[in-house]
Amino acid sequence: MIIQDETKRIFTLQTCNTTYQMKADQNGLLLHTYYGPKIREGDLSRLIRYADRGFSPNPNEAGNDRTYSLDTLPQEYSGSGAGDFRLPSLELELSDGSHVADLRYTGSQQERGKYALEGLPSFFAPEDQAETLVITLEDAVAQVRVEMLYGVFEDCDLITRAVRITNRGGKPVRLRRAASLCLDFPSAQLDFITFDGGHVKERGLNRTPLRPGIQSVGSIRGISSHQHNPFIMLCEPSADEDHGTCYGAALVYSGNFEAAVERAQFEDARLTLGIHPFHFCWTLEPGEVFTTPEAAMICSPRGFGQMSRQFHRAVREHLLRDVWRDRRKPVLVNSWEAAYFDFDTPKLLRLAREAANLGVELFVLDDGWFGHRDDDSSSLGDWWANEKKLPGGLGALATEINALGMEFGLWIEPEMVSEDSQLYQKHPDWALNPPSRPHTRGRCQLVLDYTRPEVREYVAQALEKLLKTAHISYLKWDMNRALTQVWSAALPSERQGEVYHRYVLGVYDLLERVRAMSPGTLIEGCSGGGGRFDMGMLYYTPQIWCSDNTDAIDRLRIQYGTSFAYPPSTMGAHVSAVPNEQTGRSVPLETRGTVAMSGTFGYEMDLGTLPEEEKNLVRHQIRDYRESYQLIQSGDYYRLSPPSPDGAPTAWLHVSQDRREALLCVVSGQVHAGPPFRCLRLKGLDPEKQYRVTGGEELWPGDVLMEAGFPLPMLREYQSLRLWLKAE
Repeated sequence: MIIQDETKRIFTLQTCNTTYQMKADQNGLLLHTYYGPKIREGDLSRLIRYADRGFSPNPNEAGNDRTYSLDTLPQEYSGSGAGDFRLPSLELELSDGSHVADLRYTGSQQERGKYALEGLPSFFAPEDQAETLVITLEDAVAQVRVEMLYGVFEDCDLITRAVRITNRGGKPVRLRRAASLCLDFPSAQLDFITFDGGHVKERGLNRTPLRPGIQSVGSIRGISSHQHNPFIMLCEPSADEDHGTCYGAALVYSGNFEAAVERAQFEDARLTLGIHPFHFCWTLEPGEVFTTPEAAMICSPRGFGQMSRQFHRAVREHLLRDVWRDRRKPVLVNSWEAAYFDFDTPKLLRLAREAANLGVELFVLDDGWFGHRDDDSSSLGDWWANEKKLPGGLGALATEINALGMEFGLWIEPEMVSEDSQLYQKHPDWALNPPSRPHTRGRCQLVLDYTRPEVREYVAQALEKLLKTAHISYLKWDMNRALTQVWSAALPSERQGEVYHRYVLGVYDLLERVRAMSPGTLIEGCSGGGGRFDMGMLYYTPQIWCSDNTDAIDRLRIQYGTSFAYPPSTMGAHVSAVPNEQTGRSVPLETRGTVAMSGTFGYEMDLGTLPEEEKNLVRHQIRDYRESYQLIQSGDYYRLSPPSPDGAPTAWLHVSQDRREALLCVVSGQVHAGPPFRCLRLKGLDPEKQYRVTGGEELWPGDVLMEAGFPLPMLREYQSLRLWLKAE
């Protein structure tokens, strides 16, 4: 709900559990007055105090009032060069060479429904499920208008923000920085939580108190990256899963980003989130508009768990648009770890027959099917089947796969090109690279210049032909290197600072076209696993390959960190062979299945090599997954105990919306002699209901399970439990 007091120029955004407020003061400065647990309406600017602070200058409007300074006031969107020395949200380069941005309130507008962003992903909702507030600021001297867009999703506690910047003057203006979110906190007694790692070790949780100065995470790789995720949290030092106030903020974007927090001199704090300023310079000609990516934020007064469940609900209901959002996704087998590049039609059909006999529903052909590709050094860009491997092409193979009762899926990497490809030989300027510089290669490949419409048109036509040649119900859209030599032959020198962002816009444009040409095809995003696991990609691909690391024990940590913002329904997770190719670890098939079933579930192995006992277990896992699919994909998710290096079990719980069913998953760690007895407190159940646990005869009251706990049996190393709880 949006409440406007036009007389006092106060704007209050109310959600189920939180309140957000700002106020335009007597000088037109848009002050941030409050964001936190829900309170009644009122003018919260009374919380702001004024003092004469040395070396904090005063704007002209303040006259001789030395207590009024942009350097000390909490601002809704900070400028630069006008007296606020904290993190700027907006940096302009004007035609006279100055870099001043000084914004003042000029008006507001309230609308039913949720605003949309042209060419950019964003949360959406029917008119009766969201509201929009537009607040307009202006730098009168620069003649730059800033429209602050706020979307309010009351039931999800979600507030979204984006910014439209318009050059209303007669000369070009350059944007050097344009954040999507600025959020000032009155106290810097906060912990900063980020989700970091690298390839095959993505999204590990890191928590640290704010220290004086600026702390930041980000990416300058052209993708959101394996190293740092564009989702962060700030919280009270005492906050945990169930207690304390915490704030989550995500950028709905798939390119370079920066999340920065400054603990300032007077023990306040400022968070900014948006496009990374590295190599960013966007020229706005007179009349032109630049729109920032959307930022999404949720405040939880009751710990991390509530925040995560609200993010999960918001993503499922208001970000995923695919027809597969509400449809059960098929159990798949991917050919990669079973065959790598060494396959032909008979081998693939053998793999598919074995899988079909066990109940697998989708066969995915991974890398190596196109051009003359027998390793990862060739053929990217030549998107037609290698008929030496696949006589009759993809159409013939798909027909045979379909005859087995399975759908057919395909891996593709459409943003890349190999130097030996026909595409590159014909169009070398279609790869990103400055003139006269040698190439920097990643995985023996170059990056196509997606800023250029003709490049996207070529790839779109190639994909359309593929989709018409064979019945392809699933595409795995991969992207296996970061961007380097970021220079486009299609742009003048003064606009090369636009290439990173234009590249991402080009990716979004092509994904939108592919979705339109084949709306029933399920697309899974991938970037060497989780290198582009972000809310921007989820707008186009309803699931993302969580990590190239399929080791079940490592996946516990990866999926744990991912769950803080992203629901299980978006996490690509498969059972692979042991010893695992990444870690060399051997984990029981039951445990590999338990971990993978808390995602989009499939297999990444030659199922025909399994002994009959394990084949029967695969059949059982597939039946279990089908039975529990709705609960896992749309239920509430509770983290019960995190992955731990000391060998304690990792546990999580899926609970139905009506709290009548729950699925408890437990995986033990390393086991040592003389282990303790463990009792696990459950969450989210109905305290007044009685629950029967799988295999047990007695009923357990919900309050007992939550307050006293459920006694775990002694588990062997890396053993798992998967227990149903059903109310009677």
